[in-house]
Amino acid sequence: MAVFKHTLDNGLTVLLQERHYAPVTTFWVWYRVGSRNEVPGITGIAHWAEHMLFKGSEAFPKGQIDRQIARSGGIMNGLTWLDFTTFLETLPADRIDLGLRIEADRMAKALFDPEEVALERTVIISERQGAENQPTFLLAEEVGAAAFRVHPYHHETIGDMVDLETITREQLWNHYQTYYGPNNAIAVAAGDFETPRMLERIVELFGRLPARSDPPRLVRPEPPQRGERRVNLEGPGNTSYMQVAYHAPAAGDPDFMPMTVLTTILTGAAGMNLFSSSPPNRSSRLYRALVETGVAVSLSGSMPAMLDPYLYQITATARTGNSPAQVEEAMDPEIERVLEQPISEAELETAIKQTKAQFAYSSESVTNQGYWLGYSAIVADTDWFESFPERLEAVTVQDVQRVARTHLRRSNRTVGHYLAQGGGNR
Repeated sequence: MAVFKHTLDNGLTVLLQERHYAPVTTFWVWYRVGSRNEVPGITGIAHWAEHMLFKGSEAFPKGQIDRQIARSGGIMNGLTWLDFTTFLETLPADRIDLGLRIEADRMAKALFDPEEVALERTVIISERQGAENQPTFLLAEEVGAAAFRVHPYHHETIGDMVDLETITREQLWNHYQTYYGPNNAIAVAAGDFETPRMLERIVELFGRLPARSDPPRLVRPEPPQRGERRVNLEGPGNTSYMQVAYHAPAAGDPDFMPMTVLTTILTGAAGMNLFSSSPPNRSSRLYRALVETGVAVSLSGSMPAMLDPYLYQITATARTGNSPAQVEEAMDPEIERVLEQPISEAELETAIKQTKAQFAYSSESVTNQGYWLGYSAIVADTDWFESFPERLEAVTVQDVQRVARTHLRRSNRTVGHYLAQGGGNR
C-alpha cells in the first residue's frame, strides 16, 4: 500500500505504511536533531540526551521499558547520528500500542535526574575512550575534521572528550526542551495495522502534546575545497590504514544516484542502512586492484544519504609490511581510469543490479521499512525512498562519468594515513 501522510495540529508528521504480510508492526519517532546541531562546547550532547531518554519517567520508571518490551516479545532501540535522533519499537501487531505509549511519554515526560546524568557521563566517556582504541575511528575522525572546516559534520557524533567532561544537566535539559517537540518530529508506523485506527491512536496520544518553539537551525554550508588535504596519524599496533574521503552530493541532489552506482563499481554495493553490513565486494574495481594484488587485506566504501553534502569514504587495511602510501599508490590509477574512460554498459547494468539487490535486502523487514520511511523523510522526502529503484534504473554511462569527473577530483578529497608504530593492542 502507498504511504499515508498526515500532519497533526501540533506539527507532528505522521507516516503510515499498512502491510499485512506478518502480524508485526514497527513504530518509530524521528527527531530532526543530531550532531549537526551542535557547536563547540556541547559536542556529543545529542547522543548523550538520547541515552538519558532511556533513564525513565514517572509512567515508565528506569528499566520498565526494557522489561515491558521483552515481556511483549518485541525489540527496541535508539540511535543518534549526524542528521537525526530516533527511537523504535517492533512488536507483535496486537501489542504495538505499548510502543506508541512509550514514545508519547518520551517526547514530553523524561526526567533527566541529576544522579542519572552523572552516571551516564561515565558511560559516555568510556564509550569515547573505547572508540579511541580503534585506529579506524581515530583516522575517520581526523579525516572528517579536515574535510569539513565549516559544516558541523566535522565532528563525530560521540563528541569531543573535553565537552563530555563539562556538559551540564541544565544543557542536556535545554537540548531536550528545544528539540523534542512534535513539530520537530516524524512518527512512522509500518506493518500489520488498520490505518484509520492507527492514526486515531496517534492523534489521541500525541495530539495533546504542545508544540515547542521552532528549534534553531544551524546552517553553515561547507565552501568548495580548493586542494587536496592530508592528515597523518601515528599509533601503536602492527596494522596501518588508509582512508580517502571525497566530498559527495546530498541525498536530494540529482548527482546522488549516479554517484551511488559509481561507488558500487569502485568499492561494491554498501550496506544501505544502519543495521546492515556491506556484502562482499570482490567484483569491485578497487577490491581487485588492492586486495587481490596483495597490497591491502580489506577494503570498504561508504557514501550515506545525507541532508547536506557529505563524503564518499574509501577505507583500506594495508597488508603487514605495506604502507598506506603503497595502498594509495595502487588505488589512484583506478580512480584516474574511471575519470578518463567511460564504464561499459555491462558494468553499469551489473552495478545497478547489485545496488538494487542491496536496497531490497535493506528494506525487506518491517523494522527496516519503518527505518527507510523515517530516514528518507529526514534527508529528503518519502518519495525519495519510493522512487529509489526507478531513479537507479535511469542512470546512464554518461551520468557516471560526469559525476566521477565532478566529485572524484584530487582537489575534492582528503587523504588520511594511520601509520602503525608496533607494540600495543591496535
